Amino acid sequence: MTVTGARQPVCPNAGPGGQKPGSGEQQPGSGEQRNPEPLGAPAGEPKGALERGSGTVLAAGLGMVVMVTMALMLLLAQSAVMASRAAAAADLAALAAADALRGISQGVPCSVAAEVAGRQGAKITSCAERGSDTIEVRTELLNRSMFGVATGHARAGPPP
Repeated sequence: MTVTGARQPVCPNAGPGGQKPGSGEQQPGSGEQRNPEPLGAPAGEPKGALERGSGTVLAAGLGMVVMVTMALMLLLAQSAVMASRAAAAADLAALAAADALRGISQGVPCSVAAEVAGRQGAKITSCAERGSDTIEVRTELLNRSMFGVATGHARAGPPP
């Protein structure tokens, strides 16, 4: 019994008899078999139903790759800055030690170098006089990075 005025659900892709194309069932009176839906797709689901949300997963994966890359870049930049600080500490310590060695400032050259390096956040690993009025200093920063300790090397004195 059909009620007048009530609307029946209509499928826009429905063929004769209200069947969806490709539903795998025979149409009444047609005598032919329709192609079944691809394997893996649940009955009644569109063909791309198994790929729903894959864009979100890909975007999240890409976001993670970008964040890991940025973190590595920041670590490398931090290492470069620390190497520069170690080299600057070695330069300043060697210049101060050379001044003390030549008698321009007071103090023992390696003690003066250790004091200057300490103000720069570094320690002296080696300090040696090389020839007349020349000094060679190696420093190491007190703060360490994930890639190890930053070191610096400098020589100060008259040109060779």
